[in-house]
Amino acid sequence: MTVERWIRVIAGVFIMLSLALGVQASPWFVNQWFLAFTAFVGLNLFQFGFTNFCPLAMILRQLGVPDGAANGAKG
Repeated sequence: MTVERWIRVIAGVFIMLSLALGVQASPWFVNQWFLAFTAFVGLNLFQFGFTNFCPLAMILRQLGVPDGAANGAKG
């Protein structure tokens, strides 16, 4: 998988987990403040779309995850 696909997967997991922990109707509810983490992930994805700066992308590249353009990934 490429860096961008890993970002989408990890962001999706974080959002679903924070919603499960922050929504009162959830069986795993802990505290409403977990919804702030949902907002943080969403804002990070938003700014990444405009600036192409993502700390997670830098970490994944250092771990050796290939970029999409470098490996000829299909769209």
